[in-house]
Amino acid sequence: MAETLLSPGVLTRENDQSLVTEGPITAGAAILGPTVKGPVNVPTLVTSYSDYKNKFGGSFTSASIKYEYLTSIAANNYFQQGGETMLVTRIASGSFTPATANVRALMHADSASFTLETLSEGEIMNNSGSVSTSGSLVSGSSDNVRWEIANIDSGSGTFNLLIRRGNDNSRTKTILESWSDLSLDPNSANYIEQVIGNQTKNFSTDGDGNRFIQTTGSYVNNSRYVRVSSVGLPTLNYLDNEGNFKAEYTSSLPQVGSGSLEGAFANAEGSIYGGGANGNDRLRMFEEINVSSIQGLQAAQYTASLALLQNSDEYNFEILTIPGVTIQNGATAISTAIDTVTNRGDAIAVVDTRNYGSTLNQVVTSATTQDSSYAATYWPWVQVLSNETNKLVWVPASTVIPGVYATNDRLGAEWFAPAGFNRGGVGGVTQTERKLSPTDRDKLYLGKINPIATFPGQGPVIFGQKTLQTKATSLDRVNVRRLLIELKRVIGNVGNTLLFEQNTAATRNRFLNQVNPYLESVQQRQGLYAYRVVMDDTNNTADVIDRNQMVGQIFVQPTRTAEYIVLDFNITPTGVEF
Repeated sequence: MAETLLSPGVLTRENDQSLVTEGPITAGAAILGPTVKGPVNVPTLVTSYSDYKNKFGGSFTSASIKYEYLTSIAANNYFQQGGETMLVTRIASGSFTPATANVRALMHADSASFTLETLSEGEIMNNSGSVSTSGSLVSGSSDNVRWEIANIDSGSGTFNLLIRRGNDNSRTKTILESWSDLSLDPNSANYIEQVIGNQTKNFSTDGDGNRFIQTTGSYVNNSRYVRVSSVGLPTLNYLDNEGNFKAEYTSSLPQVGSGSLEGAFANAEGSIYGGGANGNDRLRMFEEINVSSIQGLQAAQYTASLALLQNSDEYNFEILTIPGVTIQNGATAISTAIDTVTNRGDAIAVVDTRNYGSTLNQVVTSATTQDSSYAATYWPWVQVLSNETNKLVWVPASTVIPGVYATNDRLGAEWFAPAGFNRGGVGGVTQTERKLSPTDRDKLYLGKINPIATFPGQGPVIFGQKTLQTKATSLDRVNVRRLLIELKRVIGNVGNTLLFEQNTAATRNRFLNQVNPYLESVQQRQGLYAYRVVMDDTNNTADVIDRNQMVGQIFVQPTRTAEYIVLDFNITPTGVEF
């Protein structure tokens, strides 16, 4: 299309300003709690419930009874309701270690060709022991893994490594991962440490008390199950200058299993073994949770990992929850969770006030101890079907509320209220701890608690959207708080792209050209009544520029929700025209 006029006429041009700048990739929710397996105190991203089970497990048995942690129930509910990503931190009591396996070399009876180590930690990863006639490990389970070496090629110095599920057998193998043409030669592109990975992540504290994850190892872990902790017999430059293999290195290659073992050795050398004890107190699950045992833990064991999540550059999420911990059994942990999101300024904490069986007055009294627009609470407890045990169990509201938020965002947006019959249905809930009367709901709402109401033919529904902020402002509503979180996230990301750029009108216009279309799109999607962005000479004076600052002012009028609808029915005499 012509863009210039060569003779008299009218030129019409299109300027597409509809592009909306997307925010950074974030996890929808962050959850902390005990899990069956997985890395301890290391926030780990999961993208589906099956991914969660692979990394953190499903059910476990205690005193001959099968259980499922609230962490697992919350993850399953969240993904069932449309959640896409979740940041999971495993909280544990005691010390844990990964399981290891020394893979023996061909001609070195006392030496390991290389050593594998599980990414997950704890005794559940052990499966060393005898092998049945079918080739299954007696102690193998769906929660641990076994390995197999196959296809040794001495000419190239390569071999295949299979990672198999711990409870399979030689007749029907369940192969979780297959790694081909691996090499023990550090100069090879297929060097085993580089292909599979060798990094270890440990939760640590520096001399100033700051929490961080310390990473050791040069190669990122590409396997979802194991890392290579060491190569005992490296084959440096396995091929000579003529392309021929060096005979002295062939004995360093790993052994191939034979006969009934199928390469998954059953003795201590062949199976992945090791682990540690968790040393938890007696497990008190679901409605039995109390101060001394929150699913076998105590609230104080959550605080260190919560402090780690204050690093907003490393961990991005929109909702934080620690199901099982309440103001009653862990006031300090709840305060730490709220402080974490408040300091970050980009997430909201969903917290619980009381343990199961509390009275309405007790719940209201507990809520008065917290005052923050970055937190919200819901009541009463709800009953759900445990996916892993097929039993009905009682869980605190924070277990299922992230799923409600996910549904709300999928049907509307962050600035819509996650409440009411359109977006506030609590999926997966069979009943509530008690049915709330209108008077009960009024008392809870005046106490900053969002009621979970039950209506005939409707099922449990969230019937409120207050934050725990005491002062009556726009930010005492969840939809407004989440609107501001989303605006700060997206617009802050735009600002990041301008850091260290020239402090000129051209740079300021770049900011305006990205932010104004975004805010307009939010307004069109019913998030704002009005907005205005100022970044010009009026707030970027010479004095401001000399301080190496660029100042922008963003004025927004958030849309409010209709929480109180008044309908007047007027009865008129016959003959009055409408």
